[in-house]
Amino acid sequence: MATGLIALLDDVAAIAKVAASSLDDTIAAAGKASAKAAGVVIDDAAVTPRYVHGFEPARELPIVGKIALGSLKNKLVFLLPGALLLSWLAPWAITPLLMMGGAYLCYEGAEKVYEIFRPHAAAADAAVDDDPAAIEKAMVGGAIRTDLILSGEIMAISLASVADAPIVEQGVVLAVVGIGITVLVYGAVAFIVKADDIGVKLARSGQGAIAALGRGLVIGMPPFLRLLAGIGTAAMLWVGGGIVVHGLEGYGVAEPGHSIAALAASAGAATGAAAPLVTWLVGAIGSGLVGLALGGVIVAAMHLIPRKDVDVAGH
Repeated sequence: MATGLIALLDDVAAIAKVAASSLDDTIAAAGKASAKAAGVVIDDAAVTPRYVHGFEPARELPIVGKIALGSLKNKLVFLLPGALLLSWLAPWAITPLLMMGGAYLCYEGAEKVYEIFRPHAAAADAAVDDDPAAIEKAMVGGAIRTDLILSGEIMAISLASVADAPIVEQGVVLAVVGIGITVLVYGAVAFIVKADDIGVKLARSGQGAIAALGRGLVIGMPPFLRLLAGIGTAAMLWVGGGIVVHGLEGYGVAEPGHSIAALAASAGAATGAAAPLVTWLVGAIGSGLVGLALGGVIVAAMHLIPRKDVDVAGH
């Protein structure tokens, strides 16, 4: 998925070349930043389709479009200026804020793992508005608020990747990443939410291979969404754990980063031609385990440690 995103960003970045100090450097930085944000991107693509569940098919794409526009507004109007202001006035705050975002990713990933073994009890149904327009408005608003968190993580990761670049190049890279990821994620979401309708039409076409493809789409989308959710969880733990590990190294704390790097290098050296893939995979697994451990601690603090309510009298 990261490879496709980098290719997409190469095209999008071309329109920003007037503002960029070096087009090649800007494209490379945008690709690097977007690849580091992969965990959030996959989770965003996995989460968003649920917001159109239950609506009339004719309203699905308009709803996705509204959420996509809200996502662009989040990134370009609110988060990009804030990120540049932070980079200009308090660059020292980027690493701790990024580590906080990494810890949040670890928490999200560990929470999803926790839910596999201890599903949350179903919440009581809230009062439902009978007006479809009001329901749609509320759903879109909730999706955009959720996107603000995910987009904040993406922009923070991207900013950290170009923290040493000139301020203009930082702005260009953040804009390129923001637009490119939004197009990628919500384009994929639009296809996902309409894939079953497309599959039904193809299956009814009466033509052998095309009908078989349609049936495959209808049958395959539910397990694909489950697979996508699983990949998103793993990616969140990997990216979040990696952010925290690298942040600790920046503050002079060598472990666990040193041990992960040494183990990955040893595994790569023992695998010959597959060394680059094995080295990356072992490093990603190590970062993911760190993310799972950190996220597990946060989940325990949030869900498992009993809290004693204290009354007014202090009893």
